[in-house]
Amino acid sequence: MLTNATVTGLLRPYEKGRAGFYDDIALIIGGSLVISLSAQVAVLLPFSPVPVTLQTFAVLMIGALLGPRRAGLSVLTYIMEGAAGLPVFALGRGGLAVLSGPTGGYLVGFIAAAYITGLLAERGWNRRTGTTVLAMVLANAAIYPFALLWLCCLIGINRTVLTMGLYPFIVGDLLKIALAAVFCRRAESCLGR
Repeated sequence: MLTNATVTGLLRPYEKGRAGFYDDIALIIGGSLVISLSAQVAVLLPFSPVPVTLQTFAVLMIGALLGPRRAGLSVLTYIMEGAAGLPVFALGRGGLAVLSGPTGGYLVGFIAAAYITGLLAERGWNRRTGTTVLAMVLANAAIYPFALLWLCCLIGINRTVLTMGLYPFIVGDLLKIALAAVFCRRAESCLGR
């Protein structure tokens, strides 16, 4: 049973009417802008074509705050902005070449991660820090199959895929999950007051 327990759902529990539609559009575009800004914080790794960014932090946070539909659409909007050539992807890049390159699988995986985080938040997983972290770990884990499968398509199936696309990101992803969970719990606390 859905409890509409996301911050957006609690602040604006209605879903109908023109005002709700415009609010949703603003939240979706705002979410895509947050992801765009987080992508610009990027560190290149000498052994991987995939940079370390704050996108995972933004995607998980948006999922927990906006809920599954708005968060998923925020990520999809972000991807469409980049595909259209806007410089929203990591390192200020844009265009279809980025989507077909090594980071394409991660970008698609972000849709699943945002949706899963939002769905679990709607079901009340964001009410405690432990379950918030668990929801974000599960959602973050959903990124890796898309990312690794895409890298396998580009470079073949071998151990290099794990070295380039998984191992370097685990510790950073855990730190981003912790930060996103703390941020979301603070937002819930402020709302509770």
